[in-house]
Amino acid sequence: MANTKTAKKRIKVIAAATLRNKAHRSSLRTEIKKAQISLDSAAENKTEAVRAAMRKIDCAVTKGILHKNTAARKKSQLARRLNAAG
Repeated sequence: MANTKTAKKRIKVIAAATLRNKAHRSSLRTEIKKAQISLDSAAENKTEAVRAAMRKIDCAVTKGILHKNTAARKKSQLARRLNAAG
């Protein structure tokens, strides 16, 4: 357990940041899954779904939730699937 006042404050700040990061990561995963489902089902709005997922991935990078190389890999995978779907 933390003894100093600053250590106690850091625990609170880290807990708040963890919750915020979990919420962003969860919505990011949901958006990516929506894009993948639209690609699998050959829906007519698949390009919009992929574009929204890529936008969400870029946002996650700027917030420090994803590493830039991880984001590039995820975007590349989505783009490849979109091009293959036609």
